[in-house]
Amino acid sequence: MPIDSDVAADPERFMRLAIEAARIAEADGDLPIGAVAVVGGEVIASAGNRRTVDGDPTAHAELLVLRDAATQTGEWRLNDLTVVVTLEPCPMCAGALWAARVGGLVFGAADMKAGATGSLYHLGSDPRLNHEYPTRGGVLAAECAAMLTDFFEARR
Repeated sequence: MPIDSDVAADPERFMRLAIEAARIAEADGDLPIGAVAVVGGEVIASAGNRRTVDGDPTAHAELLVLRDAATQTGEWRLNDLTVVVTLEPCPMCAGALWAARVGGLVFGAADMKAGATGSLYHLGSDPRLNHEYPTRGGVLAAECAAMLTDFFEARR
């Protein structure tokens, strides 16, 4: 499955929605990472990280939107879904995207320490796995990276 055509045509529009979710996560006291799940040009789920707020190491924005999207669609196979996230997914999240059989991924800032969709690994395009998903990185990357830099600088 390809990246949602509306997301492909205007990825910045959807990334701004993910950035909004990241800002809400930060206001709630969590890491400013946000994600939206898009099907047919419609956002069906939106979330920011909630690891700190919920005390849950798996409460990454990507996992939260996958859970919500599965609930919304009534399916665990999310072939028509594109996830748009402000930071390149970690191995856990990239694996969840694979397990959900997503149609595509768009991310903002690369993660050179834990990125698993292009930087360190690429779980979305490993032909040894039984599902691959197209990935586009670098959408509003500077803005997405600045949110994280500012967050950590404020805590030093």
